[in-house]
Amino acid sequence: MSDAERPLDDDTPKEECGVFAVAAPPGRDVSRITYYALHALQHRGQESAGIAARDGANVTIQRDLGLVTTVFDETSLRSLTGDAAIGHVRYSTTGANKWDNAQPVAQTRGDDIVALGHNGNLTNTGELRTEMEAAGADLRASTDSEIIAALIAAEEGSLLRAVCAVMPRLVGAYSVVVISGSELVAFRDAHGVRPLVLGRLDEGGWCVASETCALDQIGARFERDVRPGEALRLSAGGIESRQALPSAGGRTCVFEHIYFARPDSRMEGTTMWESRSAMGAELARESGVDADLVVGLPDSGTPAAIGYAQESGIPYSEAVVRNRYVGRSFIQPDQAMRQHGIRLKFNPLPSVIAGKRLVVVDDSIVRGNTTQRIVQMLLDAGAAEVHMRISSPPILWPCFYGIDMADRAELVAVGRSVEEIADLTGAHSLAYLTLDGLQRALGKPASGFCRACFTGEYPIAIPDSSLKLRFEPGEREPAAA
Repeated sequence: MSDAERPLDDDTPKEECGVFAVAAPPGRDVSRITYYALHALQHRGQESAGIAARDGANVTIQRDLGLVTTVFDETSLRSLTGDAAIGHVRYSTTGANKWDNAQPVAQTRGDDIVALGHNGNLTNTGELRTEMEAAGADLRASTDSEIIAALIAAEEGSLLRAVCAVMPRLVGAYSVVVISGSELVAFRDAHGVRPLVLGRLDEGGWCVASETCALDQIGARFERDVRPGEALRLSAGGIESRQALPSAGGRTCVFEHIYFARPDSRMEGTTMWESRSAMGAELARESGVDADLVVGLPDSGTPAAIGYAQESGIPYSEAVVRNRYVGRSFIQPDQAMRQHGIRLKFNPLPSVIAGKRLVVVDDSIVRGNTTQRIVQMLLDAGAAEVHMRISSPPILWPCFYGIDMADRAELVAVGRSVEEIADLTGAHSLAYLTLDGLQRALGKPASGFCRACFTGEYPIAIPDSSLKLRFEPGEREPAAA
């Protein structure tokens, strides 16, 4: 696929998935609570959505391709009754975008059923799939989430006991919610790569979610993070905790802070907006440039751009308008429309840009093709100079833990200097935030994060390198941190 033919959102790391679960006292509409929580998590996945609700001993599942607002309506929500529910929004980091891979996935468990939603990615899926198929498991999807559900369904005893028995066999990153006819359980991998928070409903009941913005949406109070390696059984009356795996210390995906989590979500007491603004300020201190305006590429580059402007003293201006109704599944334009390229997603304001030297702040560069088109768009709109500033370090390694990222051979920063990347994009200058600058902005040590996409130091065992990694002559292979 040529750069001109790539989807317009193909130059950013793609979202993972979002999960939610709630157990509430009688009278609370758990399906509607879940619907609104998923709406708050929609940025984490736009390909499919699903809810599984428990009424008595029966679990009812509805899932389909599309956004939350298209998958569910009043009629469908009224059919999802009960005292507990789980929900999921998906972007396909593993498995094709087809109905079979929508979640929650389900497996029979004796006379019961388990339904499961998963955010993350296992790195030993092939080994587990071979094992489950040999045992006669009915596997219809192509996701690691289905493997987790099948493993749990094969265990005897309570759902919490089954989850605790399965967790040591899962290698990779996972935050999971699972429901049966009698229990609701949430659990997280020992490294805590993918986020999961615990909340309490004001009128009784408990919930977990991928981000605190979902708790805010439904009026729940944040209690704490689900601990790495912890499994929680949730009921209307309380929670039961098991430390199923020893905590490996917590290695939250650093891209949650840079890009994925919603700006109003909080992690360790800090909103993502504050973290991103601090990244922009560090970027200004590290790589200042004479300019007339600071511009953020909406929406992900805006907080860092404001931080850059405040630190540098250069005025901030909204100079690019984003069409928020262009999703990842829109009909691809024909060749004539491709001449307008990036304008389907962004449109500049020439009256603001003309004759100005611009500092343009974005969160990351993956392949470089979209950055190249943005630079050209701004120059065509009359910008005198375009200086790109990126509020993260260069992406040099692919992710195996739930982020859809390019193969290493496609990463523009591999084998190129910053000056060469600037020449490729057409920018007058280019600078990335350094790793040290990133950690200063986050205010926490590097040991608290997974930064493998920048360093190649993977905290969890990864698959055989032939799957996705490409090594240049003389390069070292990545080591487990």
